[in-house]
Amino acid sequence: MGLHLREWADDDLPVMVGLFDDPQFYQWTPLASPFDLSAAQAYLSRAREQRDAGRVVQLAVTTDGHAAMGEVLLIHREEGGRHAAEIAYGIGAEYRRRRLAARAVELLTRYAHDTLAFDRVILRIDPGNTASEAVARTTGFHLTDEEPVVRERPNGRSVRLRTWAYRSEK
Repeated sequence: MGLHLREWADDDLPVMVGLFDDPQFYQWTPLASPFDLSAAQAYLSRAREQRDAGRVVQLAVTTDGHAAMGEVLLIHREEGGRHAAEIAYGIGAEYRRRRLAARAVELLTRYAHDTLAFDRVILRIDPGNTASEAVARTTGFHLTDEEPVVRERPNGRSVRLRTWAYRSEK
Protein backbone atom coordinates (compact mmCIF):
# COMPACT_ATOMS: atom_id res chain seq x y z
CA MET A 1 0.00 0.00 0.00
CA GLY A 2 1.55 3.27 -1.15
CA LEU A 3 1.50 6.62 0.53
CA HIS A 4 0.27 9.71 -1.28
CA LEU A 5 0.33 13.26 0.05
CA ARG A 6 -1.88 15.88 -1.53
CA GLU A 7 -3.24 19.37 -0.98
CA TRP A 8 -6.46 19.69 0.99
CA ALA A 9 -9.51 20.56 -1.13
CA ASP A 10 -12.85 22.19 -0.32
CA ASP A 11 -14.48 18.77 -0.72
CA ASP A 12 -12.37 17.57 2.24
CA LEU A 13 -14.05 19.82 4.81
CA PRO A 14 -16.44 17.14 6.15
CA VAL A 15 -13.57 14.62 6.19
CA MET A 16 -11.43 17.07 8.17
CA VAL A 17 -14.20 17.34 10.76
CA GLY A 18 -14.31 13.54 11.04
CA LEU A 19 -10.53 13.31 11.43
CA PHE A 20 -9.79 16.31 13.64
CA ASP A 21 -12.78 16.42 15.99
CA ASP A 22 -11.02 13.95 18.24
CA PRO A 23 -9.77 14.25 21.84
CA GLN A 24 -6.28 13.11 20.77
CA PHE A 25 -5.98 15.93 18.24
CA TYR A 26 -7.17 18.38 20.86
CA GLN A 27 -4.70 17.04 23.43
CA TRP A 28 -1.59 16.99 21.23
CA THR A 29 -2.17 19.68 18.58
CA PRO A 30 -3.25 23.31 18.47
CA LEU A 31 -6.54 22.43 16.76
CA ALA A 32 -9.79 23.82 18.14
CA SER A 33 -12.33 21.64 19.90
CA PRO A 34 -14.97 21.04 18.89
CA PHE A 35 -13.62 20.90 15.36
CA ASP A 36 -16.77 21.49 13.36
CA LEU A 37 -17.41 22.58 9.77
CA SER A 38 -16.81 26.23 10.64
CA ALA A 39 -13.46 25.34 12.26
CA ALA A 40 -12.55 23.23 9.21
CA GLN A 41 -13.29 26.13 6.85
CA ALA A 42 -11.16 28.52 8.91
CA TYR A 43 -8.38 25.92 9.14
CA LEU A 44 -8.32 25.32 5.38
CA SER A 45 -8.37 29.07 4.68
CA ARG A 46 -5.42 29.62 7.03
CA ALA A 47 -3.58 26.65 5.52
CA ARG A 48 -3.87 28.22 2.08
CA GLU A 49 -2.68 31.60 3.36
CA GLN A 50 0.32 29.98 5.06
CA ARG A 51 1.16 28.01 1.91
CA ASP A 52 0.90 31.10 -0.30
CA ALA A 53 3.22 32.97 2.09
CA GLY A 54 5.76 30.12 1.87
CA ARG A 55 5.58 29.34 5.58
CA VAL A 56 3.67 26.06 5.87
CA VAL A 57 2.57 23.27 3.57
CA GLN A 58 -0.29 21.17 4.96
CA LEU A 59 -1.00 17.94 3.13
CA ALA A 60 -3.62 15.26 3.43
CA VAL A 61 -2.17 11.80 4.07
CA THR A 62 -3.74 9.18 1.80
CA THR A 63 -2.94 5.75 0.46
CA ASP A 64 -4.86 6.18 -2.77
CA GLY A 65 -4.45 9.89 -3.53
CA HIS A 66 -8.07 10.54 -2.57
CA ALA A 67 -9.42 9.52 0.87
CA ALA A 68 -7.69 11.59 3.58
CA MET A 69 -6.59 9.63 6.67
CA GLY A 70 -4.65 12.37 8.39
CA GLU A 71 -2.36 15.30 7.82
CA VAL A 72 1.33 16.12 7.68
CA LEU A 73 2.79 19.64 7.78
CA LEU A 74 6.11 21.07 6.68
CA ILE A 75 6.75 24.33 8.54
CA HIS A 76 9.56 26.71 7.63
CA ARG A 77 11.31 28.05 10.73
CA GLU A 78 14.28 30.39 11.09
CA GLU A 79 16.34 29.65 14.17
CA GLY A 80 19.52 31.54 14.87
CA GLY A 81 20.24 32.19 11.20
CA ARG A 82 19.57 28.58 10.22
CA HIS A 83 16.62 27.39 8.18
CA ALA A 84 14.78 24.53 9.81
CA ALA A 85 11.95 22.41 8.50
CA GLU A 86 9.62 21.43 11.30
CA ILE A 87 7.37 18.49 10.55
CA ALA A 88 4.07 17.94 12.35
CA TYR A 89 1.49 15.21 11.79
CA GLY A 90 -1.72 13.65 12.94
CA ILE A 91 -3.61 10.57 11.82
CA GLY A 92 -7.34 9.99 12.26
CA ALA A 93 -8.31 7.52 15.01
CA GLU A 94 -9.58 4.81 12.68
CA TYR A 95 -6.34 4.88 10.65
CA ARG A 96 -3.76 4.70 13.43
CA ARG A 97 -1.34 1.80 13.84
CA ARG A 98 -0.76 1.51 10.08
CA ARG A 99 2.59 3.36 10.07
CA LEU A 100 0.97 6.24 8.16
CA ALA A 101 2.54 8.91 10.39
CA ALA A 102 5.99 7.30 10.16
CA ARG A 103 5.78 6.94 6.40
CA ALA A 104 4.61 10.55 5.97
CA VAL A 105 7.41 11.82 8.25
CA GLU A 106 10.01 9.77 6.35
CA LEU A 107 8.80 11.13 3.03
CA LEU A 108 8.74 14.78 4.12
CA THR A 109 12.07 14.45 5.95
CA ARG A 110 13.78 13.20 2.80
CA TYR A 111 12.14 15.95 0.76
CA ALA A 112 13.07 18.72 3.24
CA HIS A 113 16.61 17.44 3.72
CA ASP A 114 17.57 16.21 0.25
CA THR A 115 15.46 18.29 -2.15
CA LEU A 116 14.86 21.57 -0.30
CA ALA A 117 18.27 21.39 1.43
CA PHE A 118 17.05 22.67 4.79
CA ASP A 119 19.88 23.07 7.30
CA ARG A 120 17.84 21.16 9.84
CA VAL A 121 14.76 18.93 10.04
CA ILE A 122 13.01 18.77 13.40
CA LEU A 123 9.94 17.54 15.23
CA ARG A 124 8.51 19.26 18.32
CA ILE A 125 6.74 16.81 20.62
CA ASP A 126 4.98 17.05 23.96
CA PRO A 127 6.84 14.68 26.32
CA GLY A 128 3.57 12.93 27.18
CA ASN A 129 2.90 12.02 23.56
CA THR A 130 4.56 8.61 23.54
CA ALA A 131 3.06 7.65 20.16
CA SER A 132 4.71 10.66 18.48
CA GLU A 133 7.96 9.96 20.28
CA ALA A 134 7.87 6.41 18.86
CA VAL A 135 7.36 7.86 15.36
CA ALA A 136 10.35 10.15 15.94
CA ARG A 137 12.65 7.29 16.99
CA THR A 138 11.44 5.04 14.16
CA THR A 139 12.08 7.69 11.52
CA GLY A 140 15.65 8.57 12.46
CA PHE A 141 15.16 11.50 14.84
CA HIS A 142 16.93 11.92 18.18
CA LEU A 143 15.92 13.92 21.22
CA THR A 144 18.09 17.03 21.56
CA ASP A 145 19.19 18.71 24.77
CA GLU A 146 17.64 22.02 23.69
CA GLU A 147 15.36 23.88 26.05
CA PRO A 148 11.69 23.04 25.48
CA VAL A 149 9.73 25.35 23.19
CA VAL A 150 6.64 26.82 24.84
CA ARG A 151 3.57 27.21 22.64
CA GLU A 152 0.09 28.43 23.46
CA ARG A 153 -2.95 26.33 22.60
CA PRO A 154 -6.33 27.79 21.53
CA ASN A 155 -7.83 27.09 24.94
CA GLY A 156 -5.17 29.25 26.61
CA ARG A 157 -3.06 26.43 27.99
CA SER A 158 0.61 26.36 27.17
CA VAL A 159 2.65 23.30 26.29
CA ARG A 160 6.37 22.63 26.52
CA LEU A 161 7.55 20.78 23.44
CA ARG A 162 10.84 18.93 23.22
CA THR A 163 12.88 19.15 20.03
CA TRP A 164 13.80 16.04 18.08
CA ALA A 165 16.34 16.44 15.24
CA TYR A 166 16.90 14.28 12.20
CA ARG A 167 19.91 12.04 12.81
CA SER A 168 21.88 13.14 9.75
CA GLU A 169 22.64 16.40 11.60
CA LYS A 170 26.02 16.83 13.20
